[in-house]
Amino acid sequence: MEKIGIQRTQNQIHCFENQGFQLVLDIASGSVHVFDQLAFELVQEYTEQTKAELIDTYLDRYSKVEIVEAINEIETLIAADRLFSEEAVIDRKRLSHQDSPIKAMCLHVTHDCNLRCKYCFADGGDYSMPKALMSAEVGKKALKFLVDHSKNRHNLEVDFFGGEPLMNFDVVKELVAYGRELEKEYNKNFRFTITTNGVLLTDEIDEYMKKEMSNVVLSLDGRPEVNDRMRRTLNDQGSFDVIAPKFQHSVAARGDRDYYVRGTFTAHNLDFSKDVEFYHEMGFVHTSMEPVVSDPKFDYALREEHLPQIMLEYDRLAEKYVAWRKAGKKFSFFHFNVDLDRGPCIIKKMIGCGAGSEYVAVSPEGDLFPCHQFVGEDDFKMGTVDTGIVKPEIPARFSDLNIFTKETCRNCWARYFCGGGCHAHAYYANNDLKKPFAVACEMERKRVECAIGIQAALAMEDPKNE
Repeated sequence: MEKIGIQRTQNQIHCFENQGFQLVLDIASGSVHVFDQLAFELVQEYTEQTKAELIDTYLDRYSKVEIVEAINEIETLIAADRLFSEEAVIDRKRLSHQDSPIKAMCLHVTHDCNLRCKYCFADGGDYSMPKALMSAEVGKKALKFLVDHSKNRHNLEVDFFGGEPLMNFDVVKELVAYGRELEKEYNKNFRFTITTNGVLLTDEIDEYMKKEMSNVVLSLDGRPEVNDRMRRTLNDQGSFDVIAPKFQHSVAARGDRDYYVRGTFTAHNLDFSKDVEFYHEMGFVHTSMEPVVSDPKFDYALREEHLPQIMLEYDRLAEKYVAWRKAGKKFSFFHFNVDLDRGPCIIKKMIGCGAGSEYVAVSPEGDLFPCHQFVGEDDFKMGTVDTGIVKPEIPARFSDLNIFTKETCRNCWARYFCGGGCHAHAYYANNDLKKPFAVACEMERKRVECAIGIQAALAMEDPKNE
């Protein structure tokens, strides 16, 4: 086996400040430490100087006793493999997931939409193809394909997507019923989700989704003026007044069942923390705000010059988040949900989302693609629900994607949090699956720092914290 690891260097840790704390992340183990100022400075020079040299360097500001105690603290953490720890010994063959079972599917039950969002990557919901609705026959073949290729996986994920999936709601219901039959026959468990713009929500649909959908994703961009600038109706009116009350009703109807209110921020609302705060004021607890991905030629596109404002905005949001949580208010922001205790296994952290191998998307016609963002791209059509995968070279391209085959990821301190980032974003930004979208990488690193800072701030409030 080839060992994937690095010698003890500063590349093994990431030191940063957030929420008023000096924080040190041990990259390989995921351990996070809150250091005082002296230890924080020492650890950044620990691999460059001997113990005697460190003492001499800091004697002008600290006593020898303080310096030795800080060094001993660092050495104790090293001995416990919680600082400067080496990466796991992994056989590179295990990182190829070409033969992995398929466990998740995005079903495009519609290629049509009743909104005209200006930033829509699906080009108005039809993916630059003729408008179409998936038939129940195609959908059933897709679910059977998933079962047949899931191997020993018991839990399977299916997301009803579009376009707007509620425009084909009768087929959605028929496919859920068919999935429940497959569960019994093949000892599987389907976890159905649906992503909707909310225009067609009714009491009947809310009740059905509460019963059958493990999760729902509700698309709303935040403040009325922000939402209505980009999310327009077919007659070019703002959509906020139509959908916001329905979302509030739908969330109330779900009770304790999962949901996400998901927004998109653009160059027009770089103050997006105010939109997340608006979610909070509306009573939404589970939220997400995603950066728009688009051609740089558009005035709403995010560009490198926007990064300073975006970084500041994540800091502002993190401060609000901590204040809400300290006040006992329930609130969750997707990108701040970082599990530092358990999290996925080391292989999952290295390979990311599994698009093209563990995850596939199906068009209304039954064509198979690596993920929903590649639907309609002929170069990425892998086969159909009738033929199966007839171009294995396409999933093979994706099975080779991991944090070691993406050169810029190898020494990125946040590599185990994103698994190499979004393949589609890399492809559309750089025409290269192995070259991540640099602007997205900067945002991901900042979000992880904020997430860790939040956990530190909340942990230090806990009287049981050591």
